[in-house]
Amino acid sequence: MPAREGSLEAPTRHRLDWTNPKFYDEEDLFQELERVFDICHGCRRCVSLCQSFPELFDLVDESSTMEVDGVAKADYWRVVDHCYLCDLCFMTKCPYVPPHAWNLDFPHLMLRAKAVKFKQGRTRIRDKILSSTDAVGALASLPGVSTLVNATNQSSLGRKALEVTLGVHPEARIPEYHANTLRKQLATKVSRQARAVGEGAGPTTGKVALFTTCYNNVNEPDVGMDLVAVFEHNGIPITIPVKEKCCGMPKLELGDLDTVKAHMEENIPVLLQLVDAGWDIVAPIPSCVLMFKQELPLMFPEDARVQKIRERIYDPFEYLMLRHKHGKLRTDFKQPLGTVAYHAACHQRVQNLGQKTRELLALIPDTKVEIIERCSGHDGTYAVKKEYHAYSMKIVTPVVNKVRQFKPDYYGSDCPMAGQHIGHGLKDGSSPKHPLTLLRIAYGL
Repeated sequence: MPAREGSLEAPTRHRLDWTNPKFYDEEDLFQELERVFDICHGCRRCVSLCQSFPELFDLVDESSTMEVDGVAKADYWRVVDHCYLCDLCFMTKCPYVPPHAWNLDFPHLMLRAKAVKFKQGRTRIRDKILSSTDAVGALASLPGVSTLVNATNQSSLGRKALEVTLGVHPEARIPEYHANTLRKQLATKVSRQARAVGEGAGPTTGKVALFTTCYNNVNEPDVGMDLVAVFEHNGIPITIPVKEKCCGMPKLELGDLDTVKAHMEENIPVLLQLVDAGWDIVAPIPSCVLMFKQELPLMFPEDARVQKIRERIYDPFEYLMLRHKHGKLRTDFKQPLGTVAYHAACHQRVQNLGQKTRELLALIPDTKVEIIERCSGHDGTYAVKKEYHAYSMKIVTPVVNKVRQFKPDYYGSDCPMAGQHIGHGLKDGSSPKHPLTLLRIAYGL
């Protein structure tokens, strides 16, 4: 039977066979890259998503054969290095994803290539440092040190030093670091765990353990505090894990899968103890939720602990809308928001939740939500690297143009880094507002 053109069946993801030695076989990898690149070359639907695809198609078009067989294998890495695993090609464009016979999962093939590169010891020191978010955040958020770090990052001399030493683009936005971290502000919540009582609604228990995330903990703790205010206004007790490591997404994108496993082994037992005590888990960064919902379960499909956490971790707006469905969301909004230009984060879309953030914000009277479903091109580190910053600004330009077109009262994204990147692209002195911040404003809290 001939392969069908496209597929009408729901896409599926295969487990990541990352412990198999064949996974790291470069010759086998290149054979699969050539097969997939040839399919992509014949389709080209994803050309507008990110720089990986224009890079691939330019290599093909400029080759002697104008086919993939004319592209040097060494140049395959140029395509790989531009992929930051946003997953939009898999989720929104590719007609050949599993269960189609061609079995094309471009992001996970790029992940395999990054893992091979890392295993070969060819990953840059700069990239290892930038993806070590726990270590960098712990140092940069120390009292006194945070002030020095922020001043350095805002000075031309400091930015020149960063460019020379770490290859950070001098015009890229770098987030501030806060000594009064989110975990410090919420430390007293841990002691209240035993006394907390939640009111269940649907699959939710009504009490939430906030996985603070390395970014929100040290870079934007206010967003985490906004989440706490909104959830407690809705009668949902909040606690935090006694300890946490980075979810592992930065190391996954680097191909450092052993460190991903190490982080999993530290996080999962702590989260499992909370879940067994009746707590649901919520994280304010879509990438962190996706890590526990998709990537870790695909890396560890036979680990019952990982699978259990997958079922009990939620996006904040997913959680609130589940409770709204069962009549447990307060709608006593006091402040209209006017027009909101809302950027739907890629890693939230990949979770297949539906447009929960838009749906909730639309409940606020006299509020119009204009949704933008396109990648911002930030990725956490891609946008700050000297060699990729210009591409990231090119990718965010259509999003910026949409924000300008809507002339909103507020704009923002579920991904705070994407929101800040959009603000950086606007270049008008404005600042984004996270949807959780907007919800707190609407409640008048």
